[in-house]
Amino acid sequence: MAATELILIRHGVTAWNQEGRFQGCLDIGLADEGHDQARLTGERLASTPLAAVYSSDLSRAMQTAAPIARTQSLEVVADPGFRERHYGAFQGFTGAQISERDPQSWQRWRAREPDFVLPGGGESLRQFYERVRDALHRVAGCHAGQSVAIVTHGGVLDCVYRLGTGMALSAPRQHDLLNASLNRVGWDGVRFVVRDWADVAHLPRSIDDR
Repeated sequence: MAATELILIRHGVTAWNQEGRFQGCLDIGLADEGHDQARLTGERLASTPLAAVYSSDLSRAMQTAAPIARTQSLEVVADPGFRERHYGAFQGFTGAQISERDPQSWQRWRAREPDFVLPGGGESLRQFYERVRDALHRVAGCHAGQSVAIVTHGGVLDCVYRLGTGMALSAPRQHDLLNASLNRVGWDGVRFVVRDWADVAHLPRSIDDR
């Protein structure tokens, strides 16, 4: 069986990224810089034959996916399975604001407790990871031996990295989650393997944030 290549791309930067606010499932669009990053990403991938372009259905991801799909003469396939984690009551606030409003929840989030459900209707880390894993399996199963692009979010990339390396959910993150970065993962029908990570050679600079 030919290997499948999944090129996962974090959305371009938003104003809330620049302010350090948790976006989660709130529908925030790209900043001007984010639109520039999306255009450059589309140009970078123009010579890569893609069978499909998938995206989280949130605006910041769909706006990033549009130039990629356009260079390939493809339509963007919106898939809510690739949405960012639902951060519940954290959404819309900075880390400093959350730590003051709800220090216990903030510390439990920072400790990466896999089964801690975020207050205000949020997801636990394990629930989020399982959602991402299932979405990735679904797309890989539809495109055996092909290359596809998936435009998504920093938290999703973190889950994919852990899935592709065997890194525990509770382990501290030491890998980058960069806006408009290319992150290549292979699928051989049995397991996912990280091939290349946090490639931003097409960008003048990048912002590492949530």
